[in-house]
Amino acid sequence: MHLHILGICGTFMGGLALIARSAGHTVTGCDTGVYPPMSTQLQEQGIKLIEGFGADQLALKPDLFVVGNVVTRGNPLMEAILDRGLPYTSGPQWLGEHVLQGQHVLAVAGTHGKTTTSSMLAWILDHAGKQPNFLIGGIAGNLKVSARYQPERRLFVIEADEYDTAFFDKRSKFVHYRPRTAILNNLEYDHADIFPDLAAIETQFHHLLRTVPSQGRVIRPAACEALDRVLARGCWTAVHTFGPGGQWEALASGHASYFQVIHQGRNAGTVQWALTGEHNRMNALAALAAAEHLGIDPAQGVEALSAFRGVKRRMELRGTARDVDVYDDFAHHPTAIATTLEGLRKQVGKGRILAVLEPRSNTMKLGAMAARLPGALAEADLVFCFGADSGKHALGWDPAQVLAPLGARASSYTDLDKMVGAICQAAQPGDSVLVMSNGGFGGIHQKLLNRL
Repeated sequence: MHLHILGICGTFMGGLALIARSAGHTVTGCDTGVYPPMSTQLQEQGIKLIEGFGADQLALKPDLFVVGNVVTRGNPLMEAILDRGLPYTSGPQWLGEHVLQGQHVLAVAGTHGKTTTSSMLAWILDHAGKQPNFLIGGIAGNLKVSARYQPERRLFVIEADEYDTAFFDKRSKFVHYRPRTAILNNLEYDHADIFPDLAAIETQFHHLLRTVPSQGRVIRPAACEALDRVLARGCWTAVHTFGPGGQWEALASGHASYFQVIHQGRNAGTVQWALTGEHNRMNALAALAAAEHLGIDPAQGVEALSAFRGVKRRMELRGTARDVDVYDDFAHHPTAIATTLEGLRKQVGKGRILAVLEPRSNTMKLGAMAARLPGALAEADLVFCFGADSGKHALGWDPAQVLAPLGARASSYTDLDKMVGAICQAAQPGDSVLVMSNGGFGGIHQKLLNRL
């Protein structure tokens, strides 16, 4: 079958393209601003990429058009598909119907930590010799790729996003996956562009729970009021808990890189790794609980986690210049910003942290979370906030006004080069510069290192 994928350079759709190619399909695709690293990864697999969404792509005559959620009405190729009555489907629906059926799906859902937890889980299974299939929104050092599919393998780890499926399917992506093992990592309000409130997201999580079989497993934090409400609406599956008071707990030592795993009151071993923060310890517990559902001994999981090398763009050290460390992190929600800063604070102690923020997600641009930013940035010694004054990355709120409670510690910019200059002027030997954005941020990491 020939599949033509619209929006192929997104992390999910690009991974889906690689999986479809591994399943034996002919795959082509299109996107605007076809860009690496996904474009490079796809081209290496012999997948033809086309720039833009021109209606002339109908000449490819694929058997099916697979549509990503970046595609909207008015897209010229999509309009031509609709006018001609040609077959199309969404990426999640195609994946659910053609790949995930017959697999033991381990889905990782939640507002935060999906990529890291999915990567940990896939690595634990790989370390145990299970060779899982996976589709993850990032690249872990241990796994080397974001997607892998071998049809003869029957385990599939997937990052399960609550964002809507496509312009013609407003259900969350994860309702198409039908997991047997479901991690609900946490639940907060997010995606203000598509959800009016937290209750609307809770409804989608309830729909996910309805698809988990009675012989499956649901894994959730012991304390989360939003998930309490979700489960109260109906749950037909055994529930395992992690975190304080749960069946899986983490006892932090005096050193940030060590913690003990306690499983049902017994010591399952000590994880020693380079990751920081309480959030990563919780991610690890969730992954261990999911792996144990497949019969993997907790001690074996602990051993795997001790060899886990992290995920690109999650507290990734991009370089050091003039004794200043420059980190890259995907944090873009106030909770994620706060936990990332807290983790770095424990690592650097009294060392200065310069937080560099690009509020780029739809939720942050709309300002739905803006009031929480001063509190989320409390651990930073200096804060530099970038907001374009026009174009698709323009903010609907004034960073200077929102960050005013931080006083002289915070400054805002609409010119990236000027902000880079200000950061480099403020940076001192021994400082840590933490760049937080869910986009490329204009290549600011290398610009900082070059200027320093």
